[in-house]
Amino acid sequence: MVDIGKLSKKFGVNAEWGQGGNFPAFLSYIRGKRVLVITDAHTMSMSEPIVNALRENGNELIFCHFAEEEPIADEKTVDEARARGAAADYLLAVGAGTLNDVAKYAGFLLNKPSGVYATAPSMDGFTSGVTPLIVNGAKVTYPAQVAHDVLMDADVLAHAPRIMVGAGVGDILAKYCCLTDWRISHILTGEPYGQEAASLMDEAVRACDASIPDLVAQRANGVEKLMNALLISGYAMVIAGNSRPASGAEHHMSHYLEMDFLRRGKRIPLHGVKVGLGTLVSLYLYHTLKGRALSLPASVYEEAANLPEPEQVEEKLASLGCPTRFSRLDIPPETVRAMFREAYKIRDRFTVLTLYCTRGLMTEETVDELMERFY
Repeated sequence: MVDIGKLSKKFGVNAEWGQGGNFPAFLSYIRGKRVLVITDAHTMSMSEPIVNALRENGNELIFCHFAEEEPIADEKTVDEARARGAAADYLLAVGAGTLNDVAKYAGFLLNKPSGVYATAPSMDGFTSGVTPLIVNGAKVTYPAQVAHDVLMDADVLAHAPRIMVGAGVGDILAKYCCLTDWRISHILTGEPYGQEAASLMDEAVRACDASIPDLVAQRANGVEKLMNALLISGYAMVIAGNSRPASGAEHHMSHYLEMDFLRRGKRIPLHGVKVGLGTLVSLYLYHTLKGRALSLPASVYEEAANLPEPEQVEEKLASLGCPTRFSRLDIPPETVRAMFREAYKIRDRFTVLTLYCTRGLMTEETVDELMERFY
């Protein structure tokens, strides 16, 4: 069993559980500092406990508020946070994915520490050392800093919108496929494989998977296991020196769709929701690999056989309100068809999608099969 507190200290992160804004280690560290508090239209009302705690702690507060409910992590939002943060000593995001990314990257540019008061267990970027940003309509990952503090209130997280909890689960169950993509790349291309990072991630995924009934019932134990897995995902990426332990074909599909939503000016669904759909596709491709006309090393087929069945993961995602068909996300069928053939080009990284698309397996019949199953 991973000791998350000990592991977090190793990476210089204060991963602190508290209640009602009471986070003693964080408040002690931050005392006397000017704090930039970053919120959006959704998290503004949720900031009261930590804002009150900071005021009682004697901190001078500066605010950066984005009026949108779902701001985009792009150059504009980072520039605004950076400008407001110039007068601060510390940047604190009140939120999850987007605001966490904005705070980490703005803090990195300013050479000032940052942290997050987590309002939902919806993604695995809390402790990663990178930040994905939208630049000129494309998703680009930049080096950033690891958060100094991750502040977690079990009651807040357990009662986050169900779909956001489901998104976090989608991002974690995806690791089954990410790790398998990494291993088959090691087998087929000789890419170096990091056992320490992979083992750490694998243990966290399995613990989170086992706790899904507790998450559905909104029990604290379930959200703690999910948050632990999300934090460990970031640490695994730091150990590996890249996002290999946490991002594979399912993430490439998600990024492909995200750029399409941007091009069409549409609201972007949660990252973990799109990743969850991509995970179902990856699992299906792995489990049907043996029946395709391609001769591969036996170890590749063994890796595929060790994965959960797509139906099992589909049921778990559905229990948390996640869509299990691409058509439920307002995505045109032609976009999904193109995604199956083109998403592997998003990154120069070998995955099950790369295998299918470069070895002649992503035929018209295969695409039709995937459309029937997942659209």
